[in-house]
Amino acid sequence: MINAGQTENRIFRPRRTIWYYSGMKSPVSVIGAGSWGTCLAHLLGSKGLDVRLWSFEEEVVRSIRRSRVNTAYLPGVKLPKTIQATTSLEEALAASPVILGVVPAQHIRSVFRKAGPFIQSGATLISASKGIETRTLLTSVQVYEQVLDNTVRLAAISGPSFAKEVSRQVPTAVTLAVSEGCDPGPLQELLNTPYFRVYTHPDLVGVELGGALKNVMAIAAGISDGLGLGHSARAALITRGLAEMIRLGTRMGARPETFAGLSGLGDLVLTCTGDLSRNRTVGFKLGSGMTLDEILSGMRMVAEGVQTTRSVHALARKMNVDMPIVNEVHAVLFRRKDPARAVRKLMTRSLKSEFDG
Repeated sequence: MINAGQTENRIFRPRRTIWYYSGMKSPVSVIGAGSWGTCLAHLLGSKGLDVRLWSFEEEVVRSIRRSRVNTAYLPGVKLPKTIQATTSLEEALAASPVILGVVPAQHIRSVFRKAGPFIQSGATLISASKGIETRTLLTSVQVYEQVLDNTVRLAAISGPSFAKEVSRQVPTAVTLAVSEGCDPGPLQELLNTPYFRVYTHPDLVGVELGGALKNVMAIAAGISDGLGLGHSARAALITRGLAEMIRLGTRMGARPETFAGLSGLGDLVLTCTGDLSRNRTVGFKLGSGMTLDEILSGMRMVAEGVQTTRSVHALARKMNVDMPIVNEVHAVLFRRKDPARAVRKLMTRSLKSEFDG
């Protein structure tokens, strides 16, 4: 069992600190108690902050209240007593000036329609979800903008960060982007620890897209690994996948250099190579011969890349952006295309310049 404030390799011993917002000690709300939401609550609670962690599942709340462990989504990690788990959105959000939204991208709209009346005007909401809504093709922040009608200031956090590793307090770095008029400084201080280094970034669209698009590429990388194609194939796929991410991102107003940063290349490399990646695992099992239905029926946690593939495929067509890897992943996922045929299709396309303008 890993206790709050401890790490297996004992490199870091974070100082116990209290964060003040506008001169007052205030609770922080974390909406969504999957592995990543619970991990972020653990991070904040370990700094001595009062955290209210909302879960849709009563089983999760009971587990945390009983044993201080989210046995369903983050087993083995002891949560500090500063974290209060609840199924009540009103209780979770009362008087909270900072909210972390960590529900799956496809559920943001429904959850925050219910949450809206309990969010105080002028609060700051940090999106920690990595996906694109399939029905509207909006990013998570854009969904929040619609649902909450500009009553909150918005930000997004993304970067290479597996929940299990962050909860062990081993080092990583992420990036935080904010909307116009939102001061990133206090939020950076809020989330930063000696093992979780937070940078700020001006490109909110790019940071969000990097976190969402890399999940599609992770499925592709998993397919490659499941087929046994080796390290060279995976490295080439990651590189060409990054090119596709940049093409779509810049068309949507993002800065191309954002995708060379933590929320782009950093998260892409981690998710395409790490065994803890749910999206890579989906791809690996597809490449090994399993069907999507078989894979998803055995997963409790959400692999955002599956539905994000639908969204990105539709966005690419809508915006006339060439994304051949996305096209083939979409065909494997939703048209039952043989993964080996998808690879052959990619490798036998017409020859091109690497940098096509």
